[in-house]
Amino acid sequence: DRDVTGVQTCALPISLLQKLIKAREAKGFTQREISARMGMSHSFLSKCETGERSIDVMELLQLAELYGKPPDYFLKGD
Repeated sequence: DRDVTGVQTCALPISLLQKLIKAREAKGFTQREISARMGMSHSFLSKCETGERSIDVMELLQLAELYGKPPDYFLKGD
């Protein structure tokens, strides 16, 4: 899928994106810090949090560990 600007978007639920941002900010991490800890490019997390890039299961597990959250925190509805 692409948005009106032609940027590729993915079908991650908004609630998941919001939880990723909230959990990162609660730990005081920047997007760049998390990307570096995961060995990814500096734009990795920015693209995930805006829905420009999808997140695979292993990445979600890594993020959950870094944020101190159980993986199902990100997958369950509010």
